[in-house]
Amino acid sequence: MGHRVAFVGLGVMGFPMAGHLAAAGHEVTVYNRSTARAEDWLSKHSGTAKPTPAEAADGAEFVFMCVGNDDDVRSVSYGNAGVLASIQRDAVFVDHTTDSPNLARELAEASKEAGAHFLDAPLSGGQAGADNGALTIMVGGEQAVFDRTEPVIDCYTKSVKLMGGAGSGQLTKMVNQICIAGVVQGLAEGFHLAEKSGLDINEVVEIIKNGAAGSWQMENRAETMAARKFDYGFAVNWMRKDLAIALDIAREVDARLPMTALVDQFYAEVQALGGSRWDTSSLIERLRRVDDR
Repeated sequence: MGHRVAFVGLGVMGFPMAGHLAAAGHEVTVYNRSTARAEDWLSKHSGTAKPTPAEAADGAEFVFMCVGNDDDVRSVSYGNAGVLASIQRDAVFVDHTTDSPNLARELAEASKEAGAHFLDAPLSGGQAGADNGALTIMVGGEQAVFDRTEPVIDCYTKSVKLMGGAGSGQLTKMVNQICIAGVVQGLAEGFHLAEKSGLDINEVVEIIKNGAAGSWQMENRAETMAARKFDYGFAVNWMRKDLAIALDIAREVDARLPMTALVDQFYAEVQALGGSRWDTSSLIERLRRVDDR
C-alpha cells in the first residue's frame, strides 16, 4: 500500500531516488530549487511538484530530503517555506544529505517540537547506486521510527542499518568517507609507481584485484584513472566538504586523523589544478602534474 511522500532536492541522487518511490506506488510530491529540474522529473515519473518545501511536505507521511550541505539543509527545513513549518504530526522527516552530526541532532529536536520524527540517513553508492536502487544507507534515530521507514526506502537501498541515536548515521558516513580517502590515495600512489616503472595499470589491476589489495575503488575507478578521466563519481568539492566535517568531529572527540588531514590537503591541490568537479579518483593527477611541469 502506497504512502503520501515528499522529496526535497532532485539532484543527481534525489532525482532517481524520488523516481524509485513513485515506481513503488507511493504518491510523490517533489520540490526542487530549480523548477526546470522538477518539471523534468514530472516528465518521467508520476507525481506532483510544489513551489516550496513547506507545500511539498504538507500532508506527507514521510518527507525525504537530499540537498548539498548544512546551509542548504537549514534553508529547506526552517522558516515559513521550510519543511518543519507544515510537516504533519507523526510524520517522519528523513535527511539523506551528508551533513554534520550536530545538525542531525538539531533537526531531531526541531522535528520533535513540531510533533514529527527525524532520521539522519546519509548515503553511499554514488549516482550509479541511486540510479539502480542499490544504495547503502546508514541511519541515526529511534528504532520504532526506523522500523516504520525501512519498508518505504527499501525501493532504493541495497543495505540499510540503524547505527544508533540521532547523528549516528552522519558519524558512520564520516567513517565511510575517511576509508574511501585512504584507499583512493593508496591507489593513486600505487598506480603512479606502476606508470613510472613502465607497467600497464590495467594489467596490474587485472592480477592484484583478486588478492588482498582488491577494493570497490580499484574495480570501478582503475580504468578511468589510467585514462585520466575523472567525471565518473563523487566530486572533489563534496569530498572536501565531508572531510572537513570528519576533521571537526575528530577535534571534538580528540581522535587523531593524520592521514585524513593529509589527503584533504591533497584534494585542495587538486582543486587548485582546476579539478573541483573531478571525481575523487583524481588524486593521481596531482602526482602526474608534478612530472608534467
